[in-house]
Parts: sequence; C-alpha cells; structure tokens
Amino acid sequence: MKKSYDVVIIGGGAHGLGTAYYLVKNHGLKAENIAVLEMNYIGAGGSGRNTTIVRSNYRTPEGIRFYERSMELWRGLSADLDFNMMMSNLGHFTLAHTDSSVRVQRERAETNKLLGVDSRLIFRDEIAELCPELNMSMDIPYPIEAALYHPPGSVLRHDAVVWGYGSQFSMRGGHIHQGIKVTGIRKDGSGKCIGVDTNQGPIDAGVVMSAVAGWTTQVTDMAGIRTPITNHPLQAFVTEPVKPLLHKIIVSA
Repeated sequence: MKKSYDVVIIGGGAHGLGTAYYLVKNHGLKAENIAVLEMNYIGAGGSGRNTTIVRSNYRTPEGIRFYERSMELWRGLSADLDFNMMMSNLGHFTLAHTDSSVRVQRERAETNKLLGVDSRLIFRDEIAELCPELNMSMDIPYPIEAALYHPPGSVLRHDAVVWGYGSQFSMRGGHIHQGIKVTGIRKDGSGKCIGVDTNQGPIDAGVVMSAVAGWTTQVTDMAGIRTPITNHPLQAFVTEPVKPLLHKIIVSA
C-alpha cells in the first residue's frame, strides 16, 4: 500500500470497484494511482448479499431512466469485463392481490411504457400461461388478480460483478486493499479532504470517494458532514439448496 494516491475509494463492493474501473477505462486515470480500501473482503456488504434481480420497471420517471441505462450496462457487462455474469433473462412478475394493488401496477405500467420500458399489466389467464407453477385459485387468502409483467427482468451473479470489476481494475495495475478500515478523514485548513486515516496508517489522496452504502453516515460524520440518511434492512430468507421450481422472477405486492 502506497502512502499517497490520486484517488482513494472507500468501499470494495460493486460501486467502489466499478467506480475504480470506470475511472481508468472511461476517464483516463492511471490505475496505479487509485486505491480501493475495503474493511473486510471485497463484496462483503450488500454487493454480496442481495436477491440478484436487475430490472427497470420502477415507478418514478427518474428511477426508470436510471435503471434502464443500468440494464443496458448489465447486458454488455460479461463481454466488457471478460467475466461471466451468468445473467439469465427470466422475466419479472409483480403480483397484485387487491383492487388497489392492481391500480398501482397499472399506473406503473403506463409510466414504464411512456418511457420506453417493456412492461405491461397482465391478468389471470396470461399469468397462468406464462407461469403455470403459480396457484391461481380464488379460494386462497391472497388470490392473484393481476401482475405487472416486465420481460427484461433478469438475475445475475452478484459475486461475479464484484470479481469482474475487481479483476479488471487489478489487471490494469489498480490497488485493492482488503482488511483496511478507514478511521478518519483528513482535511486541510480550508476543509478540503486530503486523505484518510486507516488501521494501517495514513494515506494522502487528491480525492476521497465514499462507496460504502449502509455505512455512508459513518464516513460522512468523519468528514464533518451530516447526511439525512436512515438505514432500513431489506431482508430475504435463504433456504437450503432445492431443485428449481419457479422459472420466473416472482414478487408479491
């Protein structure tokens, strides 16, 4: 680990490693002058613990445009990084069980179509045809009335994303330091960030970037900046390995 870098990125997940990679690829920075600092191991946080779903059928115009561009990047990422993302285009269903939920999904579908996203509201017959594994009985507590269907919805391997970005950045000469915890943000007299303190000593930096997701407030507090962010855990049950029984992405609204 060098004593000084042009850019220090805090956080070794997909955002931190992706930022490092694109700074080199798209913006001409020298990889050897960029360091990614990860307090655990790369992908130890949210990048390695998620439901692996990628989609663009969001509700707000801003979110839709952002994630539609993201889908374009996802589709070309295996070739770009020369690393198999194991992306599977399965189709994404958001099930609606009440009249109010159907109205919400119809609104989302219209907003999606207006912005060019392949997404539509479908009803019971088409749901049963596309996903015969679902119980379409009306004699159950939450019968399925409709669904927002998003054919481009896909899954991919989140750990492959981390390792793909990390390997390409490293092969270009970039520095990835695991087990390095940032303990402070160093500033000059004018308040500009000039480096970080770590459990392995200080590092000077021209630019300090934060890509730590749920730990953002801890980093900004070190810099003397209050950020109005509250963390809410999004949890998922993980079962023992079972034979696949659903071949679509199913979300219940």
